[in-house]
Amino acid sequence: MISDVHGNLLALEAVRKALKKEKPDVVLVAGDLVMNGPEPGPTVDAIREMERDGAIVVQGNTDVAVADADYAAAFPWLLEYGIPDSMRSAAEWAHDALDDEHLAWLRRLPAERRVRIGDDLVLVTHASPGSQTQGFDQGLDPSTTTERMSRTDARVICCGHTHIPEVREFGWKVIVNAGSAGYVFDGDPTASWALVTIDAATSDDGTTISTEIKRAEFDVLAVSNAISARGLPGDVYRAATVRTGKLVR
Repeated sequence: MISDVHGNLLALEAVRKALKKEKPDVVLVAGDLVMNGPEPGPTVDAIREMERDGAIVVQGNTDVAVADADYAAAFPWLLEYGIPDSMRSAAEWAHDALDDEHLAWLRRLPAERRVRIGDDLVLVTHASPGSQTQGFDQGLDPSTTTERMSRTDARVICCGHTHIPEVREFGWKVIVNAGSAGYVFDGDPTASWALVTIDAATSDDGTTISTEIKRAEFDVLAVSNAISARGLPGDVYRAATVRTGKLVR
């Protein structure tokens, strides 16, 4: 699974190359596809090609901002102080860079999808079950984490939103956060993605689920320079984030 490509075509292509080597049964794409990066149109084209090949794609909160400028839905935590100009300008730029067909496709994407593999249910969602904006942040209160993951019967919850790749096992459930295939925040300036293996044949007690966070290298300087050259408010920070793998603001 992958998430949070954010218009970074070079990172996405690096991950696609790695995926072809793994030959997974299904690819899950957990939203936030176009905003912030320099190539929203070609990124949509690449993800739609993946979808035609069987990938399951859901919508992220920034996809709502780009498609329809519904900032209250996309960034509810910012409403008290107002949406920063840097975020509005990035969403508007990506909107203008997409054609009508791209925008219609973004609008049609579901908020979440479910896949049944054997006896196990897998949910792909951008942030958490039932929400495109309430994620599984690392500093989240444990009771809130439990409440959010209890909104679904899925055994495996595949998500993104935080841009920090990690796997959390709770015995009866597994949260797999793929991080970001284009705009990662954990200090490793590569594209992150996750490989989930569901195997009913390896355990007498039932299905075994194993997960691994993978990394794919891409030309971070080329992407960083392309963002800087665009010249939007906040682009200097976006470029630094791609270059360092850490959120700079």
